[in-house]
Amino acid sequence: MKLDILTEKAKACAQKRRHAAGEDPEKRRQILDGAWQVFVDQGFDAASMNSICKAAGVSKGTLYVYFENKEDLFVALVEDKRRDFFDGIFARLAEAGTLEERLMAYAIGLSTQLNSEEVIRAQRIVISVVERMPELGMRFYDAGARHFLSCLQDFLRRETEAGTLNVPDTALAAGQFIELATTLTWRPRLFGRRPDAPTEEEITRVAKDAVRVFLAAYKA
Repeated sequence: MKLDILTEKAKACAQKRRHAAGEDPEKRRQILDGAWQVFVDQGFDAASMNSICKAAGVSKGTLYVYFENKEDLFVALVEDKRRDFFDGIFARLAEAGTLEERLMAYAIGLSTQLNSEEVIRAQRIVISVVERMPELGMRFYDAGARHFLSCLQDFLRRETEAGTLNVPDTALAAGQFIELATTLTWRPRLFGRRPDAPTEEEITRVAKDAVRVFLAAYKA
């Protein structure tokens, strides 16, 4: 019993030291940048913590101060990319005025980011291992798609309360809007049917149709 208590205390102290030491944003950025290149070049399975250390220029001890394991590191990368994802969308929203303009900002920002090479590669990495590691797929989804859906649902709920939209099921409507905004672009990209990202003109054209169809169904 005493040994168990000491072991638990040792684990708690180690965990406390890990979080206390792992607070250097520049070092964390260095690790994330190196890890991303390794994951992109080698995939999740082939990527090793040793190769990540080499690419990032840090020791294995330093790496484990910041991240518990390879899965933890990959999800941190997804969350890091998510910030860039939303920065692009929110920048467009800041310039939008009318309801139609705000929906256009969501549609164009979503399609642009979702069809980007970095996001496509991250999704392919997860797809390649999700059957064996469903928990990684769930963490990836929660860090990206689920978070965006939640933000979009909040927007639709606010517009419904304001009387500009009539959306009885915000979860369903948010999913429909994403499908409309990425029609014939994201899914063909993901599975290699389209090697290159859609042009800005195509993204805008699809977004306009998405907003038109969405408003026809939900405008108050």
